[in-house]
Amino acid sequence: MKSIVNAFVYALIFVAIQAMAGLGVHAIWQQIVGGTDITVMELVVTMAVFCLLTIIIFLSARWAEVSPRWLLTKQWQVLIWAVIGALGMVIPMTWLQENMPELPNWIEDQQEQLLGNYWGYVVIGLLAPLAEEIVFRGAILRTLLGWNNANGQQPTANKQAFTAITISAALFALIHMNPAQIPYAFLAGWLLGWMYWRTGSILPGMAYHWANNSVAYIIYRAYPDKDMKLIDLFKGSELHVYLAVFFSLLICLPAFYQLYLRMRRAE
Repeated sequence: MKSIVNAFVYALIFVAIQAMAGLGVHAIWQQIVGGTDITVMELVVTMAVFCLLTIIIFLSARWAEVSPRWLLTKQWQVLIWAVIGALGMVIPMTWLQENMPELPNWIEDQQEQLLGNYWGYVVIGLLAPLAEEIVFRGAILRTLLGWNNANGQQPTANKQAFTAITISAALFALIHMNPAQIPYAFLAGWLLGWMYWRTGSILPGMAYHWANNSVAYIIYRAYPDKDMKLIDLFKGSELHVYLAVFFSLLICLPAFYQLYLRMRRAE
């Protein structure tokens, strides 16, 4: 029970930092730049401050543990397969989202502004994956798994791990506070949690998270029309859409199987 409480506390702290960063940057921005409208650069600065504060606070308070132990095992193939898995998931998840009931997208305008700005990649592609992995895997999931310095991060039983990963994935989805993002955020959170449980490191999850966010940025820059569907991309051919989904699954499923075979904790 204590671990669940701590996990929720970490999630609330994450939200509180986000709120304080938003209010603080906006107040300072008004004094320096003026105007009441939130500009793209203000959004970028707000996100950057939020991510950096989150990283500093969680690491300084030792709520999350970041260690080079796993990196020293030189499991580069795990990082490569994590990136391949993320790339292979793009089309199937886009297709699934298009065929689900449409959910409200409360932050669509902010997303488009960030994705449409070159500096937006710094926060979306680089800082956000690092901050979120430190919080949701390095702090929240680590706590739910019962890992700490005293027990040296011993393996957790499968049943307990399944519950812990599911709770952390649900928190990861809900913390986005945007219905349109929740289904994919939950699935991604579960995959990221599984990687963390198997390796004891946030690095594989960071590789996946970076690849996923980078692809979203690149696709938006290439096709900025928010109403574009997969069928538009494939010039109205449903067959080509289904083939794209099928071949994408032939990429991501073997990648996840390779991760299953290769992921291990540092000795």
